[in-house]
Amino acid sequence: MHTGMLWFDNDPRTTLNVKIQKAMDYYSKKFGRTPDICLVHPSMLDNGKRQVELGNLTIRPYRPVMPGHFWIGVEDQN
Repeated sequence: MHTGMLWFDNDPRTTLNVKIQKAMDYYSKKFGRTPDICLVHPSMLDNGKRQVELGNLTIRPYRPVMPGHFWIGVEDQN
């Protein structure tokens, strides 16, 4: 993904899945397409997982993304 939307949510009472679902809903409404990739700081995933699936969305750790931020969009097809 070269272009995406940066979303911020650091509410400790909200689960990661709910935060990402809010970002997905906003992205879909704003851009008219459903995102399929979300990059998050590795500390936001349980047990250092490499990748998590949430429906059709892939959540991957990416160290340059700051904690509490979500880089969400559509994965490039090379």
